[in-house]
Amino acid sequence: MILNYVKIAWRNLLRHKLYSGINIFGLALGMACSLLIGLWVNDERSSNHFLPDLDRLYVVHYNLVREGEILTNLTTPGPLQEAIQKDIPQVESATKIADWPNLLVKPITPKQDQKTGKEQGYYATSGFFDVFRLPALAGNPKAALADPGQIVITRRMAEKYFAGGSALGEQLQLNNDKMYRVGAVIDDLPTASTLQFEWVANFSAFEKEWMKAWGDNPFQTYVRLKPASTAAQTEASMKGIYPRYTDWKSAKEGRIFPILQPLNEVYLYGNYQNGVPVGGRIEYVRIFSIVALFLLLIACINFMNLATARSALRAREIGVRKVIGALRSSLIGQFISESFVTSLLAVGLALSLVWIALPLFNTEFNKQLTLQPTDPALWLIVVGLVLLTGLLSGSYPAVFLSSLQPAKTLKGTLRLGTGPVLFRRALVIVQFTLSTSLIVGMIILGRQMQYLQTKNLGMDRENVVVIPLEGEILKPGRAELVRQRALRLSGVASAATVNHLPTNIQGGSGDLNWPGKDPGQKAEVSADFVGPDFAKMMNIKLLAGRDFQVNRPADSAGYLVNESAAKLMRMTNPIGKEIDFLRGKGPIIGLLQDFHLQSLHQKITPLILAFDDGNASYLLIKLKAGQTSPTLTSLERLIKQANPTYPFTYLFLDEAYGRLYSREQQVTTLINSFGVLAIFISCLGLFGLVAFMAEQRTKEIGIRKVLGASVTSLVTLLSKDFLKLILIAIVIASPIAWYAMNRWLQSFAYRIDLDWWVFALAGLLAVSIALLTISFQSVKAALMNPVKSLRSE
Repeated sequence: MILNYVKIAWRNLLRHKLYSGINIFGLALGMACSLLIGLWVNDERSSNHFLPDLDRLYVVHYNLVREGEILTNLTTPGPLQEAIQKDIPQVESATKIADWPNLLVKPITPKQDQKTGKEQGYYATSGFFDVFRLPALAGNPKAALADPGQIVITRRMAEKYFAGGSALGEQLQLNNDKMYRVGAVIDDLPTASTLQFEWVANFSAFEKEWMKAWGDNPFQTYVRLKPASTAAQTEASMKGIYPRYTDWKSAKEGRIFPILQPLNEVYLYGNYQNGVPVGGRIEYVRIFSIVALFLLLIACINFMNLATARSALRAREIGVRKVIGALRSSLIGQFISESFVTSLLAVGLALSLVWIALPLFNTEFNKQLTLQPTDPALWLIVVGLVLLTGLLSGSYPAVFLSSLQPAKTLKGTLRLGTGPVLFRRALVIVQFTLSTSLIVGMIILGRQMQYLQTKNLGMDRENVVVIPLEGEILKPGRAELVRQRALRLSGVASAATVNHLPTNIQGGSGDLNWPGKDPGQKAEVSADFVGPDFAKMMNIKLLAGRDFQVNRPADSAGYLVNESAAKLMRMTNPIGKEIDFLRGKGPIIGLLQDFHLQSLHQKITPLILAFDDGNASYLLIKLKAGQTSPTLTSLERLIKQANPTYPFTYLFLDEAYGRLYSREQQVTTLINSFGVLAIFISCLGLFGLVAFMAEQRTKEIGIRKVLGASVTSLVTLLSKDFLKLILIAIVIASPIAWYAMNRWLQSFAYRIDLDWWVFALAGLLAVSIALLTISFQSVKAALMNPVKSLRSE
């Protein structure tokens, strides 16, 4: 019987090629998009799942209660890890790390060609491999990390620098400075890991005296809990750490305390509000899960619409089957089988589309997604798609068609009534509600991204080249010497050294003191080291005082502050006032107008700038307009002379700023791509419906033409009902889209307004696209020769 169902389904598909093609292609597109999104969502959710005992691994942050609001700091002070390991009984092991990107690595062995490269790594305390039990390929990672003279590297790094032999015992030099012996090799980390490194070295080689202070927070701290311990118990025990080790008033009053975040949530929940994780990438996972459902639903609606619209054509078939004894259940089985055949054909096409699209998708979104034929999860998803789309798209047509009365169908007196018509109209409204919502999302995402890229940050980032300072240039006095030589180049307008890029100042400290400060107050401020002429080069407005200058030795003890910092210290005229900060006691020599220190997700925070005397990580070069290429060539020559063993690398500050929004750029690309496909799928179904309606009304159109009806009036006749439905969809979609996009925009401290014209434009686009789709088929029907349509009358 099932084989018979399949044969009938196949014959019907071949008999009505246009409608079969619309159904199969529409379903395939919906399935392909849903499958791609599903692979992406699964990859996002699988972060850190490769780690053993993941449920016992946590990252440590701390909360600070200030003016009734709980602020969360994601990085922690140096002494916290040792205090946790010593005082907290629930903790089995703990570690802290300093993330050190792109250090120069050089193998020291006569067997190699002295190849060098830049690799990202961690300086970590000895408990790193107790917390993260990563699989070792050679050697003992724990023992190697405990030895300050050894280094642990990944398989990829071992193959790169020691191809054809064992890396164990070989020597590596980091940053043209410290020599290490390879003590262990571990397996490569998957892309779904928040830990990303190629080497790990002992923290003692990196540690400085200032890192032992409780007021500075540059490190990440991780803990592994004992099997019977809970996060709540551990957090309760950790509340006493700050009062025990600091004399801050905020600590004594219980307003500063460590908290734990499960490691499996770190990637998805990166945004904190009032002390608790409220979102992050999880918002995009939710959004695209909904988009995947939208796309699948839109594709299924096409099938249901065409199936119910064409039901009258199969009425006699159903009547005959019922007369010869067919049960309603068998008829339902037949139509559901036809739906499953369509779904099977569609899923085959969908898998082909996904296979073709994956390389481009992976490149665009920095993923390594694959279709693994041996993966049971893939086939579960495929079977699930077939079952879902088969039942969803075939259920209503099956129930409706099997309910037709044979007496009426065979007499030719069948009247389908308003039920199926209303159902089809409702489905068209749902389709275009979803499509219009996506159009609104596309417009608002695009506007917000444009706003992020063009907003005045309070500084000039145009034509600014960023050159990392490394190797020989890090020696005392070398960076300033290179800066002075760069200023002599004809294409250089100005230059300055900085520790953090001005578009993403990550440094922070709580050790700020000033006259009149409450002794127990912990003042969290952003901090950075900058060289002479920093404000001038970045075109940051000085409201009072002056910039750091090279010919003033006293500036090494001075500070620049922004408006927010002056407000924090309640100083209306801060110039000349003495504060105690990173360099000890010194005067405020300049007041800067507030400028954005990080991405526009964050509000502008108090900022203190200290004079750079060897802490710089970057040289910023402001290029003169129209001289970019020759000046870069001159800069390369200059840097190679000062630092011959390192390759010349640079980027523009605009690029670095754009990377702050890489997540939003990816989301915009996804929304735009899938939004266009959703509209296309909706229009595909609309095209099929209009084609069918035109086919059904061929004789009516012929009679109207003979009686003098114009092409315009005939197109209006076929289009007006659909346009009414689309207008209703726009009205329904507008508040839904407003709510969703307003919620997304709340993650930005600085954002666009949701103007009414955005929704009007989205509605106009939806109507225009739909009208274009309808008009194509309507005009074709209206231009048909009435002689052909009426010759059989």
